[in-house]
Amino acid sequence: MPENSKRDVAVGMIREGRDSKEISAKTGLSLRTVAAIRANSTMGRYPLGPEETETITDALETTFGLERDLQRALRSNIEQLEAGLMILDGGNEKSVPSGRIDITAQDNRGTTVVIELKAGEADRGAVGQLLSYIGDLSGEKPARGILVAGDFTKRAISAARVVPSLELRRYSFKFSFESLS
Repeated sequence: MPENSKRDVAVGMIREGRDSKEISAKTGLSLRTVAAIRANSTMGRYPLGPEETETITDALETTFGLERDLQRALRSNIEQLEAGLMILDGGNEKSVPSGRIDITAQDNRGTTVVIELKAGEADRGAVGQLLSYIGDLSGEKPARGILVAGDFTKRAISAARVVPSLELRRYSFKFSFESLS
């Protein structure tokens, strides 16, 4: 089914009140994409015409692609984030009651470190998301969090200040080029 048709079918099914899993199964769109289209519709930000859903879907797919790439790069070089970190999750996101943790690690003191990644700018909602993941794990043993993003809103920075066990880390890319001729 072409992408435009998938989006149109998803929009129709959302309007009918269908379940996201059913929409995903029928259209082949990821659950995240269906959820985002539904959320934007619920917030009234988009009338959910074909052009709007295409824009939303393209933006989401780009963002999730960047987050996957960021996650892959960080997993391969976790020591760059913090010396002594070891990945605990076996290379897979960990499911907890409030969602999926991007990376679960352990620091050199044995503390669990929850790492949340945002491809672009992180807002205070990302801080809340990370705190909920830490809360999910707090029954197991002490945990702290690191929110990694390209940038942070002022509200995210303010929210993170009141939680000593939460750090904000800005990522950047540096390209180097080597001549082969």
